[in-house]
Amino acid sequence: MSEPVTALAGAASETGIARIMELPLQGMITLRGDLASSAVQKAASGVAEVEMPGPNQANCVEDRGICWMSPDELLILCPYDMVAANIDKMTETLGNAHALAVNVSDARAAFRITGPQAREVLAKLCPVDLSPENFAPGMFRRTRMAQVPAAFWMTDAESFQVVCFRSQAQYVFDLLTVAAQSGSEVGVHHN
Repeated sequence: MSEPVTALAGAASETGIARIMELPLQGMITLRGDLASSAVQKAASGVAEVEMPGPNQANCVEDRGICWMSPDELLILCPYDMVAANIDKMTETLGNAHALAVNVSDARAAFRITGPQAREVLAKLCPVDLSPENFAPGMFRRTRMAQVPAAFWMTDAESFQVVCFRSQAQYVFDLLTVAAQSGSEVGVHHN
């Protein structure tokens, strides 16, 4: 049996206006259901060990968290090697609640953009107002990045975490790297 690997073997770019790096393997579980249901909330927070976020929010601590994807969908983050056990735990907590928990870890890739210009790098690629007054740490968006779907959130004032489909990882890495080229500062978004 082969060992799981990230899509781009830990690719990184540190020569531009922001640092772009592929993150290590991340456990990701899609949970679909009625987000007002106490069973769904307990299943999510019990595994992620954080409280439920509100709409367009992410509540993440290190490699654990909950991201609000839509009115009936959450992305649960957990250690990669804990996904199967966490799905079992969620299924037990959900009981008879109408919900679905699916392991999407190997279908996704994750990146981190860091540095004082991280906001500008992402703003070049996504139709989202990323000004500091409209997008702050803990906020979450599911949108398009150039030609592909992506989701992202701020982990702190100078860092974003991005999730995309694994099959589009090289394209997303290349987009981010080009948008972060030295000399490409726009000077619009400052922290």
